[in-house]
Amino acid sequence: MKKLGDHRIGVDSGIAHGFSDFANDGEMWAGTGDRVRRVNVEFSEPFLNPPVVHLGFAMWDISNAANTRVELAAENVTATGFTTVFQTWGDTKVARMRANWMAIGEVENDEIWDV
Repeated sequence: MKKLGDHRIGVDSGIAHGFSDFANDGEMWAGTGDRVRRVNVEFSEPFLNPPVVHLGFAMWDISNAANTRVELAAENVTATGFTTVFQTWGDTKVARMRANWMAIGEVENDEIWDV
């Protein structure tokens, strides 16, 4: 559990626009084996410390000709942003992916003056 000081909780959210590999036969659609796509995300304003980041699929378009094998994760979380990581493997064919994200963490307390 992450405990936040001074009851100053900030929540930021957005969409990580992943990829669309169907039209151009990109590696997520035409490839096989281990494949990874990363998307950098910047928060609208910095947190005091690295926040907790939650990810969820906003959209995925996957071929029904093979098993669905996917992993969605946040890595390199800092006070100013993070990297969304989408992975697949085997013969899974992913045409498109987009993720929603939400970050919850401690923000600056406007009532504390810096003198």
